[in-house]
Amino acid sequence: MTWQTKEQLVKLLVDLVEHASITGSQGEIALAEYLYSLLKEKKYFQQHPEYLQLHPVPDGRSFLTAFVKQVESEETVVLLSHFDVVEVQDYGDLTDLAFRPVELTQELKKRNAQMPKAASEDLESDEWLFGRGTMDMKAGLSVQLAMLERAMSGEFNGNILFISVPDEEVNSAGMQSAVPVLDELKKRYGLTYKACVNSEPMFAKYPNDQNHYIYTGSIGKVLASFYCSGIETHVGEPFSGLNANLILSEINRLMELNDSFCEQVGDEVTPPPTSLMMRDLKQEYSVQIPHASVSMYNLLMMNRPFSELHKKLVDVAKEAAVNVERFYQDRVQRYNKFIPFTPLDRKINVFTYKELLQKAISKYGDQEVERRINNLLTHRGVEDDRDFSTKLVGELVGLCKEYSPMIVLFYSPPYYPAVSSKENGLIQKTVDRVVTHAKKVYQIDLKQQHYFPGLCDLSFVQLHDDRQSIARLTTNMPLYGNHFSLPLKEMQSLNIPVLNIGPVGRDPHKWTERLHIPYAFETYPELLCFSIKSIFNEDE
Repeated sequence: MTWQTKEQLVKLLVDLVEHASITGSQGEIALAEYLYSLLKEKKYFQQHPEYLQLHPVPDGRSFLTAFVKQVESEETVVLLSHFDVVEVQDYGDLTDLAFRPVELTQELKKRNAQMPKAASEDLESDEWLFGRGTMDMKAGLSVQLAMLERAMSGEFNGNILFISVPDEEVNSAGMQSAVPVLDELKKRYGLTYKACVNSEPMFAKYPNDQNHYIYTGSIGKVLASFYCSGIETHVGEPFSGLNANLILSEINRLMELNDSFCEQVGDEVTPPPTSLMMRDLKQEYSVQIPHASVSMYNLLMMNRPFSELHKKLVDVAKEAAVNVERFYQDRVQRYNKFIPFTPLDRKINVFTYKELLQKAISKYGDQEVERRINNLLTHRGVEDDRDFSTKLVGELVGLCKEYSPMIVLFYSPPYYPAVSSKENGLIQKTVDRVVTHAKKVYQIDLKQQHYFPGLCDLSFVQLHDDRQSIARLTTNMPLYGNHFSLPLKEMQSLNIPVLNIGPVGRDPHKWTERLHIPYAFETYPELLCFSIKSIFNEDE
């Protein structure tokens, strides 16, 4: 079995897509083992079995490394991919076909009138293959396997280290487990990592974007969270308490689509923050007002230091506190027209998680606070990282009720550091060569972008924030060190230049997800091969 022609690559892609590797499923576990079995059949790995390995992720999943070494060479290009995909509920009555791309594409042709216009036009061209994972990112994975095959035949003047991981779509647990292995392999074989090349597909910057992109970095992300603790009361006595939803609504007003959080680098701009979750924490209906609520906001980053972002978020919490205090006093004055009374003090405290933790420790001692947190960890059950982070904050709030009403700023997983190699001479020279080559040979205008906008595992092969800035994150993340951690030391040690060049697709994470077959399996393999050769031959 080889993967060099368009037909062979289509067959490989369909094969991989038919493995329903939804993040967190048994199919995700099975696909790692299947990739291992495919490569194990190759003569090279039969001769060098030590170069092909499945590595465990602490939660029972695995990632794969495959190393092809050239004699007397230390220079190595890392090819990075992920093999998990998002769920398929959005396919509706076509769910059973979501992982059968050939059949799905044929069925969609029968329903062409129901398709969105752009998807319908692509369908009529017969150049696109539909299905979950075709674009994101099993096409890129397929072509990387083809490059690994070329490395076995000696096509490159250096080593290729192929690595494919699970869980990229949720928490990047696979990549975070892989980083120490990358560092260990580097030391074991005396390697010099020239670049880490990802094959995520091109992402459209706007609807019907027809441009082609090459990326020299990847955008960062933090999930900023606000826990609001009010004062409980019966709805018949609203001025005896303070509704946590009132505090939360003011935070949301200040955060949602706030352009002061946007960053601009050249013509690239991060979108403003938007709420990913906003709810009160009452478990059931009652006539007690909600006295605890939480919201989480998606924040994307490029150049901004995390410490600066952290300060802006603290300032938002403080502004929200002042605004709610004023709003409450205004409502008291209005109600006094009907019933005169002396209002209660409703000063709202603002803490970071670290500050609240210190208050709980000063009140109860290290051992008691640790005992309570460990008890929650022991009985965690199936709660996801976001909900469990909220529960840990709520435990501390309960220990420090005398400080309510309060707003607590904390962070929940996942966290993706922003990475960029726009200043790296080798990467820039490679991009210039690839752009020129694509124009000359294929009449394609590749546009360089400093940051891949879709988030990817390249975030974990560099680390630019200083220790103090990162501490703002880790000390205010309840799960850090309890379930979630970052291989910070290894990330700094690796510091690999990054590049993302991938196939053309449309509609990632939608039921109309699709891949442009001619580009993916005719043009793209040659561009990726050219890129790898350019990295190895930087002085030519």
